[in-house]
Amino acid sequence: MSLHAPVILDIAGTELNADDRRRVAHPLTGGLIFFTRNWVGRSQITDIVAELKSIRPDLLITIDHEGGRVQRFRTDGFTHLPAMRRLGELWMDDGRKGVPGTGAMRAVDAATSAGYVLGAELRACGIELSYTPVLDLDHGRSEVVGNRAFHRDPRVVTVLGQSLMLGLRQAGMANCAKHFPAHGYAVADSHVARAVDERSLTQILAEDAQPYDWLASGISCVMPAHVTFPKVDEWPAGFSARWLKDILRTRMGYAGAIVCDDLSMEGARIAGSALDGGLKALNAGCDLLLLCNQSKVDGGRPVDELLDGLQAALERGQWQADPMSEQRRLDLLPQSAPLTWDELMRDARYQRALERLP
Repeated sequence: MSLHAPVILDIAGTELNADDRRRVAHPLTGGLIFFTRNWVGRSQITDIVAELKSIRPDLLITIDHEGGRVQRFRTDGFTHLPAMRRLGELWMDDGRKGVPGTGAMRAVDAATSAGYVLGAELRACGIELSYTPVLDLDHGRSEVVGNRAFHRDPRVVTVLGQSLMLGLRQAGMANCAKHFPAHGYAVADSHVARAVDERSLTQILAEDAQPYDWLASGISCVMPAHVTFPKVDEWPAGFSARWLKDILRTRMGYAGAIVCDDLSMEGARIAGSALDGGLKALNAGCDLLLLCNQSKVDGGRPVDELLDGLQAALERGQWQADPMSEQRRLDLLPQSAPLTWDELMRDARYQRALERLP
């Protein structure tokens, strides 16, 4: 096993093939991300997780499962969770029956409940980390963020994000705050275009980045945005030592994991190939690298190119295997056993959380 296993990869289908097993066993593979295409049902996904863990017991099993339009599993009993904007709307529905604070406090409870339902249902199927919450501010400019954001006000985003994180913790799941420092102001979707935010560092720190500063001690993992902030750095945040080392780690005191967003996204191509981007991200301060949807391309050739290229680059001294980064990865693994699905259905906390969802 490597001193540092930074790559989080995916699989093409609904079961593992020989190439999947070989890649999961690679010493630089530290995690796997599931998508809707991998889903048939709870039993099937649980069997895949068991097989993955038989190959790599410390493999981190992840998913991008937020609620609203970004929810990968929607059938076979999974609760349809609201978009996070709904919680922000609930916060603003204040003073009902003449009692100030009722909307805000109901929103806090609903956010904690959403976190618990989300985390507990995923953990019952073997999923260990979801890339949530979204801490972007809703500036009304970004379609890719849109109703995934809680609110425009960083204070509301912070309180509701913290509440969702508490619910995840109650389910035994870590959290991943995204997209640092901001994706809500850039108009372009970094999945398909280069996203740029022309604001100054002072403006960004005074608004969009505040939730990360206020929540630095409670965030388990941060995902930087593939957004370029030219008044701060020529590189997108995930490739920027200024954003990750100087601002996030040093100025804000953040000590958890940093996972680079998907290296195949258009916003990451400024760095070159996935391998070029991966090296840039690791040297900028990322601990983990996501490469998504490339197992479907040419038999997964891009995944092999990243794994083998990183191995060769490590041997050439182009990046350093960091034991602290590896420990931060391991810290994302659950520390408690999950409830089975049947146990969860009888769990009083779960039933109460369902009742508190908006």
